[in-house]
Amino acid sequence: MHGSSARELTSAWRSTWQRSAVLRALTGCPDFVSARALHAALAAGGTTVGLTTVYRTLRKLEHAGQVDVVRDKTGERLYRPRPDDGHRHYVVCRRCGLSRAVEADPVERWADDVAAETGFAEVEHTVELTGICDRCLPTPGRGTSRP
Repeated sequence: MHGSSARELTSAWRSTWQRSAVLRALTGCPDFVSARALHAALAAGGTTVGLTTVYRTLRKLEHAGQVDVVRDKTGERLYRPRPDDGHRHYVVCRRCGLSRAVEADPVERWADDVAAETGFAEVEHTVELTGICDRCLPTPGRGTSRP
């Protein structure tokens, strides 16, 4: 969500300083973040934005296709700015939350095939890939997680 994408989005909705603050804070996050964590980061930085405003802004960004969304192990939605090159899928570590983008083309082709085979239109999908990253895997012989 860099450059023109952010401008296109903000021109399509009523821009407020609160929404702009949420957008800036989200863009500054290196990985997926929950609405509550984003709200806490804004507050820690001295920006007073209501939690409801954070949720509404993130939902608008999601509906506009400007963020990628995954769920953590509790089902909470986590958000990340969508890269300019489009839709992505991620594998997310169940222990630490680390995420990595994965090749989405096979999933997209599969969804298109399902649409063609069933006669459905506007087929959408949700894919949740989780695992344990190499940093969280037990170290052989120790049985404990790596730092």
